[in-house]
Amino acid sequence: MKSAVFNLTSLLKDFYNNRKYVIQGIILLIFLIYLGRLFYIQIVDDSYKTKATSNVIRKVTLYPSRGLIYDRNGHQLVVNNATYDLMVTPAQVNEKLDTASFCRLLNIDRSTFDKKMREARQYSSYKSSIFLKQISTETYTRFQEHLFKYPGFFGQVRTIRSYPHQTAAHMLGYIGEVNEEQVEQSEEYYEPGDYVGVSGLEKEYESQLRGRRGVQYVMVDVHNREKKSFQDGAYDTAAVSGSNLTTTLDLDLQQYGEKLMQNKVGSVVALNPETGGVLAMVSSPTYDPNLLTGRNRGDNFNKLLRDTLNPLFNRPVMASYPPGSTFKPVMALLGLEEHVISPNTGYKCNKGYYVGNFKVGCHKHPRISSAQEAIQHSCNAYFCHVFREVIDQQRFNTIQQSLDHWANYLYDMGFGRKLNIDLPNESAGFVPTSKLYDRIYEGHQWRSLMLLRQKA
Repeated sequence: MKSAVFNLTSLLKDFYNNRKYVIQGIILLIFLIYLGRLFYIQIVDDSYKTKATSNVIRKVTLYPSRGLIYDRNGHQLVVNNATYDLMVTPAQVNEKLDTASFCRLLNIDRSTFDKKMREARQYSSYKSSIFLKQISTETYTRFQEHLFKYPGFFGQVRTIRSYPHQTAAHMLGYIGEVNEEQVEQSEEYYEPGDYVGVSGLEKEYESQLRGRRGVQYVMVDVHNREKKSFQDGAYDTAAVSGSNLTTTLDLDLQQYGEKLMQNKVGSVVALNPETGGVLAMVSSPTYDPNLLTGRNRGDNFNKLLRDTLNPLFNRPVMASYPPGSTFKPVMALLGLEEHVISPNTGYKCNKGYYVGNFKVGCHKHPRISSAQEAIQHSCNAYFCHVFREVIDQQRFNTIQQSLDHWANYLYDMGFGRKLNIDLPNESAGFVPTSKLYDRIYEGHQWRSLMLLRQKA
């Protein structure tokens, strides 16, 4: 007992003798705690800084004008129209906001207001985000007169596309809002709410047409009114407009082609034979490209998507068609190259080509006595004979080998390959090979053909 009392007395005596250092230690500890908290608030957690600066400084994104598109004669195919996005910073919105008058000014209902506010709060309470996009100039001008009543809201100007000639929808393409994947893959260029080329030239030349965003910092007062630039614009950057694009398209020819293809399903492509430039590219049925701009773009897109005639399908670069008579000069060249015909080779037509019960009909024309006349009169029977001569060459051991040899010729001429035109989603043509007929006939028909050739 005496030992415990002695120890306690000793501790009290040591504390009394060293109290100066203990008090200094406690003060130092409190100071370090406060310093660490300040470091966390000011450096690690930026929500307080964001909340403070957003009350006086507004960051306004300056969207660039997207590059214009012209035809080869200087006719403007795409123009930009001004529109407004209404931005919101939820933390600054007055809880007693008059939602009835607010919704009336913007022609929206209360459920839309509540939905947009939930989405904005989910994004961030202290960072601005789009509340309502693509408001017309007339509506925004009317709303702007009452903007001071609604702290936390402000307008941001941007442009949308319009198509004055309502033509070449598939070739020009359209723009749409970026998705999450595009935002992640854009190396911080795109932000949610940005627009990007989705199809056609708009997609193919996106990096040239989009331009570069700018930013402006402005001071605002307690009534949500912009007062002046922050530090005289020292931190502002100007938006850079996108580059204009001049195409080889001929507007008059394009419109004429679309007129000819009304109420028809198919495509028309007109090329400049000297340069290979596309003068007209018609996909029918088509649609008015203005349907895919503005706030009704989503509804219109769904209607076009449900259309059984598939007007969104770009037939010139995606559809597969039989080559028709344009393929006959190719077969003539191939026959001459393989030496199965000469320039003066002739065949009887008999109004068609017959193999068993199969017939390829032909129209009435004079007797064909040369390859040139066969091309002149587009004789179907002549080129069926040429194809048969190519396939039946005795230097090949099997029909499969000769057919694949024929297919390789076509590949070398560009058939079955993409042209790599500057339009997205191009499909390669189709050239049948022996693998196709192996799947169709499972080899039985090939054996029959081989037996017939051996007997001949």
